[in-house]
Amino acid sequence: MPGIDESLLEAVRLPGARGAALVDWISGLSLGAVGEAPGEDPDTAAAEVAEVARISAEHRVFAPADALPGAGGGQEAAGGAGQEPPVEDVIVTTASAYHVLRFVPTAFDSSVCLHLWLDRAEGNLAMARIRLAEVVDRLVLG
Repeated sequence: MPGIDESLLEAVRLPGARGAALVDWISGLSLGAVGEAPGEDPDTAAAEVAEVARISAEHRVFAPADALPGAGGGQEAAGGAGQEPPVEDVIVTTASAYHVLRFVPTAFDSSVCLHLWLDRAEGNLAMARIRLAEVVDRLVLG
């Protein structure tokens, strides 16, 4: 089972990939990165990715219907220890790139996402989503 470095290298091998990072979206810290960073500063990129991920994970509008209070799910909108994140992925599209944030389910509090920076002209968004899901499923954090 691959760890952080191996998973990031696998993600950045996708056609059109410019860079990848594993980000803790609670703290805004990068747990690892390979390739280029948007804006050329990996720490700033990680903090900004964390902000987008946090907004997506914590706001009720994005929560699954069964996770909302009164729906019988009992799960908090932001996820809980050992539970699936409430959002699978977030895609931000710019004129020249796709930014795909894939949330990582973990045995502990799910506060990690994999960020892939993909060149829009060379990358395939659908393939990237499929491959990132596979990478995240095999990722071992420890």
